[in-house]
Amino acid sequence: MKLVVFGAGGGTGRETVAQGLAAGHHVTAVVRRPDALQARPGLQIAVVPDLTRADLVEEAVDGRDVVISALGPNARGPVSVCTDGVRSILDSMTRTGVRRLIVVSAHGAAESNDGSLYSRLLRAMLGHKMRDKDEMESLIRASAVDWTIVRPPALRNTPHTGVYRVGTDLKIGLTSAISRADLADFLLREAASPAHLHQAPRIAA
Repeated sequence: MKLVVFGAGGGTGRETVAQGLAAGHHVTAVVRRPDALQARPGLQIAVVPDLTRADLVEEAVDGRDVVISALGPNARGPVSVCTDGVRSILDSMTRTGVRRLIVVSAHGAAESNDGSLYSRLLRAMLGHKMRDKDEMESLIRASAVDWTIVRPPALRNTPHTGVYRVGTDLKIGLTSAISRADLADFLLREAASPAHLHQAPRIAA
């Protein structure tokens, strides 16, 4: 497959790029800085310093089979990285005819903000980031692409196991977590064999 990974310089993005290359896919990694990733066989690096640059986003998306977004903000305070990035991605997909989109969000976003202790604590600590994900999800759901929104709980830098649970009604609690490596594993499985079209599955170890 020809994949494009947005947010490829982050933890989940790096894992997705590495596993995608290991599986033999052609991967385009979208990063903000040219030194964010090292060149390697099968990898095309697309430097997009500003995700509102429609021309650069469209160039990265054009001709790909699947778009994966692992975008996430690092800054504190009001943020719109996920919203702005996905808006540009969706516009580019419309213009280029690319259909498949897989996006990393978070449990506790949109309707999964269920009033549980987990959701209340998450939004108390990361309210700005979660509101960015809320808006991002609204854009995706209103689009005409073949989307999947993936909602992990806490992310860990632990080894890849390939063993995890996935489901739209999966119970998520305060101790729930998933490794970035296993999250990447699921993103690539979903890219290869879509099982959650127009769904927002949760994932946890």
